[in-house]
Amino acid sequence: MTALAREATAQMLWRRFRSPVAWGETVDLFAILTVASLPWSTSLAGIFNALMLLCMVPFLDVRAFLQSLRRPISAAPIALVLLALVGTLWSDAAWGARFYAVNPTIKLLVLPVLLYHFERSPRGRWIFIAFLVSCALLSVMSWLVAFYPDLTLKPDHLERGIFVKNYIDQSQEFTLCAVALAYPVVMLLREKRYWLAGLLTALAFSFFINMAFVVVSRTALVTIPIMFGVFALLHLRWRSIAIISVALLAGAAIAWQASSQLRRTADTFVSDYTRYKEKGEPTSLGLRLEFWRKSLGFFAEAPIKGHGTGSTRGLFEQVATPSGQYQASAEVIGNPHNQTLNVAVQWGVIGIAVLYAIWILHLLLFRGDGLANWVGLLVVVQNVFTSLFNSHLFDFHEGWMYVIGVGVAGGMVIRAQQVGPKMGEAGS
Repeated sequence: MTALAREATAQMLWRRFRSPVAWGETVDLFAILTVASLPWSTSLAGIFNALMLLCMVPFLDVRAFLQSLRRPISAAPIALVLLALVGTLWSDAAWGARFYAVNPTIKLLVLPVLLYHFERSPRGRWIFIAFLVSCALLSVMSWLVAFYPDLTLKPDHLERGIFVKNYIDQSQEFTLCAVALAYPVVMLLREKRYWLAGLLTALAFSFFINMAFVVVSRTALVTIPIMFGVFALLHLRWRSIAIISVALLAGAAIAWQASSQLRRTADTFVSDYTRYKEKGEPTSLGLRLEFWRKSLGFFAEAPIKGHGTGSTRGLFEQVATPSGQYQASAEVIGNPHNQTLNVAVQWGVIGIAVLYAIWILHLLLFRGDGLANWVGLLVVVQNVFTSLFNSHLFDFHEGWMYVIGVGVAGGMVIRAQQVGPKMGEAGS
């Protein structure tokens, strides 16, 4: 009997090994593990992502995949990677620095793969759920670390309420989840499913409360109103917008009065600028202004094709002000903390055109209604506006949020567009 059971098990495993459906399910599983691990670990996210891509190979329809790459939404990210590779040819940086600068763009090659897969997979929504649950658990851990700092995995204990990563990454995650929940909440209220709507509302508020009383990035403070504004214009009537705006302003006023952490974060805008202008101190805001000013100068020197891949640090070294006292003008960096300038310095107007084509094409992809359209649109909007203050498309964490978010949501949108006409033809 045992031998028969083993033989049946072996046959079942062999059938699944030869089944394209089983391999597709495995790809979905590793995609879920990738997005669930992203808020916690860069290493695990990288491992699961590699396994996900590997599981696509055995039954990949090469012809259909290559045809999918011809779509502008897939071709534009690939074009930016190719530009980074070609840009190494006219850069003056060492070859190691050139190829190191190519590396942040490589993740964009995964975006067309995700679009292709989730155009065929019915489990895209599970990716969203996995990310939401993972961030909710991280929020709980953030509160625990706020009260018990020794629980953190960060050795310096300098960032309050941070278990792993940093407060910028954590704020990006919490902001995306909190604002993304606005759409399903409104849809559930229209369907009169009040209990589930209340549960999701409470979850959204838990993210905002964490950012108000534990830690939040200044970038998140700037982008949250913009993201809510996009949602209101797309999905609410003017009367509802007025009522919700008053409620949000009241909630913000209460949070402002109750949270000293929130006031300190907002106050740093003025104090950082003042210390930079009056004393030249290397404050966070002051350094960004310094980086942007110099980067504009670098761009003006080579406006068409830029200085080449990996050239940024060398350019900053050339104009750094030698001083015995540490000043903002003496800072040397390879990232000007602005996505447009990061691209402009290295690849000029050509690079800017490709970067903006990526954002515009992906914004246009999510013009319709539905959860996938809303999540995809929100991911792009968040990346565009946070990239005013950081190079978030090239950063590991925020870059993967963009690639996975747009890839999964975009695939779901394309799938829905294809299923709709087929159902209409069947009905006819």
